Amino acid sequence: MPPAGLQAVYLANRDRLLRFLLARGAGGAAEDVLQDLWVKIAATSPAGPVAAPLSYLYRAADTLMIDRHRARRQAEQRDRDWSEAEGPAVPGRSEEPSGERLVAAKQDARRVAEALAALDPRAAAVFRRHRIDGVAQRSVAAEFGVSLSTVEADLRLAYRALVQLRERLDEV
Repeated sequence: MPPAGLQAVYLANRDRLLRFLLARGAGGAAEDVLQDLWVKIAATSPAGPVAAPLSYLYRAADTLMIDRHRARRQAEQRDRDWSEAEGPAVPGRSEEPSGERLVAAKQDARRVAEALAALDPRAAAVFRRHRIDGVAQRSVAAEFGVSLSTVEADLRLAYRALVQLRERLDEV
């Protein structure tokens, strides 16, 4: 069965629609816009007959081209914002942390582990489940079979131990 309605008008005027898009500045994306238009009219059709089907297709093609342009601009802006937030890369300089910073970070992690190990085992486990694993306090309470206020008290113990550790490290 041959295409009917908008699909038939599209097929009969595809070259005209392509020239229209090229004239409007679609450039290399003109064929892609036409493909998007075909998919759109093949998937959906207007509720009733279209009085001026060619005009309808021109307008739909123009709208698709504008949408693509906006999406491309937004993606470029998002990329610029991300690059600016991350800071400019300096040629010849590695983005990786220095060996000295890696050693210091490992020492700090070891000290935190030691501070948590000095706590009541449940308090340390509650802290890990909530802060490291990201489990909600209510779920942690259910896992350990304790009340929510007990979980909060265990977290306060862990936080206090970590604050004391930070104070000791800041004194050095």
